Amino acid sequence: MTDPVSPPTAPDPYDPTPSFFQRQAPLVAAAAVFVLTVVLAVVSFPPFHTPEFAYAMLIPGIFWAYTGPRLKLFAWTMFAAQAVAWTIILGWLHHVTWGGLLLLGPFVGVWIGTWYLAAWWTMPRMVGRPTFTRLVALVALAGAWVLIEWSRTWLLGGFPWLPLAASQWERASILQIASFTGAYGVSFVLVAMNLGFAAMAHSLFVERQTGWNLRRPEFMFGLFLLMACVSVQVQEMFNRQRFSVPLGRFAFVQPYIPQNEKWDPAKAREITGILESITLKAGESRPDLILWPEASTPLAVRGDAQAAVFAGSLAARARTPLLLGSIVIEDADKPAERWYNGALLVTPDGGVQPDFYGKRHLVPFGEYVPLRPLFGWLSKFVPIGGDFARGAGASPLVVPLKQNPAVFGPLICYEDIFPDLARDSVRSGAEVLAVLTNSAWYGEGGAAYQHAAHAVLRAVETRRPVLRCGNGGWSGWIDEFGGIRSVVTNEAGTIYFRGTRTVTVTRDRRWIGQESMYVQYGDWFVLVCVGAVLFGAGTLLTARPVVKKAD
Repeated sequence: MTDPVSPPTAPDPYDPTPSFFQRQAPLVAAAAVFVLTVVLAVVSFPPFHTPEFAYAMLIPGIFWAYTGPRLKLFAWTMFAAQAVAWTIILGWLHHVTWGGLLLLGPFVGVWIGTWYLAAWWTMPRMVGRPTFTRLVALVALAGAWVLIEWSRTWLLGGFPWLPLAASQWERASILQIASFTGAYGVSFVLVAMNLGFAAMAHSLFVERQTGWNLRRPEFMFGLFLLMACVSVQVQEMFNRQRFSVPLGRFAFVQPYIPQNEKWDPAKAREITGILESITLKAGESRPDLILWPEASTPLAVRGDAQAAVFAGSLAARARTPLLLGSIVIEDADKPAERWYNGALLVTPDGGVQPDFYGKRHLVPFGEYVPLRPLFGWLSKFVPIGGDFARGAGASPLVVPLKQNPAVFGPLICYEDIFPDLARDSVRSGAEVLAVLTNSAWYGEGGAAYQHAAHAVLRAVETRRPVLRCGNGGWSGWIDEFGGIRSVVTNEAGTIYFRGTRTVTVTRDRRWIGQESMYVQYGDWFVLVCVGAVLFGAGTLLTARPVVKKAD
């Protein structure tokens, strides 16, 4: 007689053993947060024209931090997401070096990703706390983001490319606070809005709040900061046409010389021919000044007699002064010869002027080899022997415009991503900032637009118009309020072309001879953020634990 077959046992609903799907839930959450973080970060910045995503790019990680995930899983997910996002954002760097891209992208991503560790520690401690505690925690987290951005301006030589504020370069309404706080204030507001939206999402999906109960002090505080930014915009922009006065007419020359030809001696005659034809065409529009981009000539306009004669005769034939980027050689006949990546003024009647601007912040492995005793075996990707010398100061140049002379503060290449350099130029008397750059390094991807976004921030911070001339674009004029007033394009509407365009530039007379609060006091807001972080950490550490009422 056989034993009867036992019927299958139904699963015990009280069995505490988690199911397979329950065990995989943390990994599913990590994957979702990873994908959303990467996508939102990438589309928030140029060349995409969707800056509104910057108000949401931090939300997936913040919301996940609210739930108290395991630190190891959370940290690896957020670091990986930021590393991938920034490798995509900096993807244009592969035109120069794949190795540099695969090192720099993840490094910048992890650097920024450290902020999420603070969020992981803070968010669970905000749940159920009094309003004051939650707001203090929000301010501390936004302040921590600012400190990370500030550290990027100097740590390991500095690479503050694309602070969060740069995502809003086409939205002047939120940027005006930068004249008080620097661009850091804009980043602070954006992080506060992300925290506010995340608090709303937690209230809706976790606490199951509805209706009027969905209001959260974090969201209302972020909204208040945003409205404060808009109010500054209204005040500054109201009836501004009354205050516009002409500065002059300026011609931008884009020779669009391919980078692999720029330093080829065999191409020198062809390059000077291109510069000659475009400059003479620009002179036909009778501008006040013609601008050339960074290192526009294959020979040193100051240091090479033939190049100096060429530039002087070209200014005379165009009957217009030239502000140009060129190699500058000092003490060429001495053993202590110095090479600068510089900016020079050439006038029709005086030729190459004695004063010049030398680039102050050099590109590692592009213009010098850092720690040469250790890394001297690594060559620079600019084929110029030896290291460039560092410029001694802001060295503004007085440009003889038709109406009145104006003091120009040159910034070369990526110097405009460092707010302190533009600030020093204005404190040294610059009435106009002129960015001369060579964008041919990076192809026709997002680099030109990303780089131009920083010039918008510098214009608002310093309340000075910015004239920007690139080898192949982005060239144009940005006013004191970050308004992009003119972009140099061809008939097809692209910034990438060889040619010239002349634009009329005005100034806002309210800021002539006046310095913004940021120019006067610098990074005072960073110190405020240091205090906010310390006070916020202390408040959360000493706050009484939340006691839940029994059902």
